[in-house]
Amino acid sequence: MKDQQIIRLHVPEPSARPGDKTDFTYLHLSPAGVVRRPPVDATPSSTSDLAYSLIRVLDGDGQAQGPWAPDLGTAPMRAGLRAMMKTRAYDTRMLIAQRQKKISFYMQCLGEEAIAVAHARALREGDMNFPSYRQQGLLLARDDVDMVEMICQLMSNAKDPMKGRQLPVMYSYKRAGFFSISGNLATQFIQAVGWGMASAIKGDSKIASAWIGDGATAESDFHTALTFAHVYRAPVIMNVVNNQWAISTFQSIAGGEATTFAARGVGCGIASLRVDGNDFLAVYAASCWAAERARNNLGPTLIEWVTYRGGAHSTSDDPSRYRPADDWSHFPLGDPITRLAQHLERLGAWSTDEHEATRKELDAEVGAALKKAESYGSLAGGHMADAATMFDDVFESVPAHLQMQRRQLLGSN
Repeated sequence: MKDQQIIRLHVPEPSARPGDKTDFTYLHLSPAGVVRRPPVDATPSSTSDLAYSLIRVLDGDGQAQGPWAPDLGTAPMRAGLRAMMKTRAYDTRMLIAQRQKKISFYMQCLGEEAIAVAHARALREGDMNFPSYRQQGLLLARDDVDMVEMICQLMSNAKDPMKGRQLPVMYSYKRAGFFSISGNLATQFIQAVGWGMASAIKGDSKIASAWIGDGATAESDFHTALTFAHVYRAPVIMNVVNNQWAISTFQSIAGGEATTFAARGVGCGIASLRVDGNDFLAVYAASCWAAERARNNLGPTLIEWVTYRGGAHSTSDDPSRYRPADDWSHFPLGDPITRLAQHLERLGAWSTDEHEATRKELDAEVGAALKKAESYGSLAGGHMADAATMFDDVFESVPAHLQMQRRQLLGSN
């Protein structure tokens, strides 16, 4: 598009060897407010241009512009900003806890907080998320999810709701519409489509929201899910979080250098949007648009959220080996927390002093939750989930041979 700016950053080319850092043109940046907003009942084919542009609401001065600017009061925006700050404080503390050997493994969503937090506000009770492992904001944006319980899951201790059966960060909360996370990539897309189809067959108005990263679009499950979603008009939102990186490979390895990831939905007859994932208002508006389509039986929507993974892929990763240490600070879409705070300041609904006070308050809240969770046990301190619970929740009536094995295990402890 003629109104787009082409951004060049220092990232590896697809042919680069590990450790090489060279220029690569990869982001076409549309100015805020210029991308059109089609009606919710638009045909999928009529949205094809939106898969190649970038929906943005907030400009560089923190002003909301254009047809996608949502009619959202200051109170919901303040709550959204607080939830993003809470998510970042949580990530920071958990990373430190992992380095202190209290947790075996952790994955941050640094720089991606707006996507999950704003999307959560567009969903209703009863809707179901099928998340990947960087959507903790979906849980932390809610008031009914206990942060202590989440940390206990990370520590696999005696109060772990998953009873030590899942890798840390792979939460599961049915009551919060958060399906069990799977370490296998792209499986959640097929699961979400099936869940959405079942909801439609029952005549329900509940919708599903599926989540994967850019690299997982190379999996066959991704393409199978798109086909089924299109053919059966599944009430599902298909989220592709393009944070530019897989574990240590740039998004072009998954085909991102040839076209946008949103364009893959166009080819399957699915309404497709490409959105500034660091713009809280744009994320909320696009999520509401897609949710309304799904809820009114107008078909699925594929959304590519353009963002940047500010931290390491996980605590097992060292990103300095394949990208510059200050790479995130040069990403042209900026920090989602800073951008929303700037917008609220323009409206007179936020201030630097309040921001700092809120940051300290949330850090203390997370610290207190960590201390309480640790009292139930940690990787360093012991008191882990009882190994005998491996026999629970499998059979309605435990078979005799498993009862014997359980007695043997308990007798050896």
